[in-house]
Amino acid sequence: MHTSSSLYIGMMSGTSLDGIDAVLAEIGPNGETQLRGAVSAPFAPSLRDALLALQTPGENEIHREHLAANALAMAYADIVKQLLADSKRQPSEISAIGAHGQTIRHQAGSNTALAYTHQTLNPALLAELTSIDVIADFRSRDLAAGGHGAPLVPAFHAQQFASDKNTAVLNLGGIANLTLLPQKGDVTGFDCGPGNMLMDAWIAKHQGKAFDRDGAWATQGTVNDSLLAQMLADPFFAKVPPKSTGRDDFHLQWLEKQLGGNALKAEDVQATLLQLTVTTVLQAIHLYAPKTELLIVCGGGVRNTALLGELRERAQAMFQHGLEIQSSEASGIDPQLVEALAFAWLAWAHKTKRPANLPAVTGASGPRILGACYPA
Repeated sequence: MHTSSSLYIGMMSGTSLDGIDAVLAEIGPNGETQLRGAVSAPFAPSLRDALLALQTPGENEIHREHLAANALAMAYADIVKQLLADSKRQPSEISAIGAHGQTIRHQAGSNTALAYTHQTLNPALLAELTSIDVIADFRSRDLAAGGHGAPLVPAFHAQQFASDKNTAVLNLGGIANLTLLPQKGDVTGFDCGPGNMLMDAWIAKHQGKAFDRDGAWATQGTVNDSLLAQMLADPFFAKVPPKSTGRDDFHLQWLEKQLGGNALKAEDVQATLLQLTVTTVLQAIHLYAPKTELLIVCGGGVRNTALLGELRERAQAMFQHGLEIQSSEASGIDPQLVEALAFAWLAWAHKTKRPANLPAVTGASGPRILGACYPA
């Protein structure tokens, strides 16, 4: 028997495919969320390779995808066990696990017949291995209602970060997404373009590294203005929100097409990719929330000190009234764990039958209860 405890586990493995973040969260009756424990672990190289290969069409992919879904559920279960051991908790004390899974396809749009999203995971296996209810597949219900199914974190951001200032929250994962929290008016949010994804892919190709630590390689290069202009001309950036994107749109082949055979120095391309992230983020804020006073940054990209430095410098020039930029650490939340906390909160919303999508964000025709439950 499960207690009606207010403890939830949230699990996130993001677009950047760097690993799994899991949190134990205590959630109050109105959704106020406190971190009570956390574990992060990198993917086993074989699982990362399998998930990366599934991002593009390939041979026998249904079979390969199910094996990867099982392996991911097992990896999630190991981390849940570690989190429970660290926190000295029993499975029966946890109300549910909110598990995002790994996005391998995302095709949103107003034509419901053509819209789908797929996060690979075997949630039934995860429930079996942990003896805890699992809530998964959070995006599909919003897509069914005509929405993009993404981004899903703005409702949680609104709960956690609302203040007496015009605030925006920037999640710098593989993709960069924004939540706009004005003092007056609706909460809105959207994907604004690549976050770390292209920089990660480029350094992996040229140096075999998973990411550019502190943006050090990018700082050795010089921004190529014509490449930047070429990339900024991609139709995604001109789209009006609601909008979402992912690896389906931005990937190494996309970048190589933009380069068009030009023999630029690899570090100059990296510098230009960093500038692409900074430019698209600031342009989006300037266009849709010019009165923003505080930008709270979370996600793995917070650790890219060169990117954050450039963001601050460019923001100073662009926002005359001043735009304060700070890590979510200043609000008491580790920037790496914000999304995992959001999925714990989304599991709570499912269990308490509260709609958790924001139609102003996703474009859905109304509020919907998100996720599917796999009972323990």
